[in-house]
Amino acid sequence: MRYLILSDIHSNDEALAAVMARVRRKRYERVVILGDFVGYGANPNHVVDRIRRIRREKLAIRGNHDKVVCGLDSGELFNPVALAAARWTAGKLTPRNFKYLEALPLGPLEVEEAFAICHGSPRDEDAYIFSDRDAWMNFREFGFGLCFFGHSHIPSVFTLEPHGIQVDVVRGDRVRWKLEKDRRYLINPGSIGQPRDRNPAAAYAIYDSEERVVHFDRVPYDVEKTREKIHRAGLPAMLGDRLLVGA
Repeated sequence: MRYLILSDIHSNDEALAAVMARVRRKRYERVVILGDFVGYGANPNHVVDRIRRIRREKLAIRGNHDKVVCGLDSGELFNPVALAAARWTAGKLTPRNFKYLEALPLGPLEVEEAFAICHGSPRDEDAYIFSDRDAWMNFREFGFGLCFFGHSHIPSVFTLEPHGIQVDVVRGDRVRWKLEKDRRYLINPGSIGQPRDRNPAAAYAIYDSEERVVHFDRVPYDVEKTREKIHRAGLPAMLGDRLLVGA
């Protein structure tokens, strides 16, 4: 089975459209979405509508921005810029799309016994996995052989090896990563809508569960158009400006 792994779209319709155009020629059977459909960007309804139109079987979980936008969390842990964007988004969502996001389940979820998915980490959907210590806390508490996560916006692979944890940031526009049978993994496919690894191109991955291979990919899109939309919407300017440098 081949799974299209999408994460952290953040209301960026240009980036999502570019990714979906790229994968039109690729083989995959199911779509998995790791949360944060909305927040930051100017096109929340476009993004949710585009995801809902995907005809292949989908499994999605909520992200921290999704739950704040829907009023399931106060957003007290958000910085002022993120909270302003969340409140703006809440006022723009159609009732149908609001209900869709509100109904998204909390991770972690198991995907057909092949792997698990979560937003921030298996331990806490709001927590980040940045370091070997962060990864170890999750490996210690959960028995997943493989878990895909989002939230940090950085394509990365954390590997539990016999003598420690290997931490790798995935560099390059197209990277093939072979998973070993005697290892455990926490893997972030990167962010579609707001990359933070100094590469402005949208990031996603395809996982082949039979071959045990993760294909990381980057897709250029019209960043200036997305930036202009954010500025015209009256959202904080930095949310558009940072897209230019992938920060």
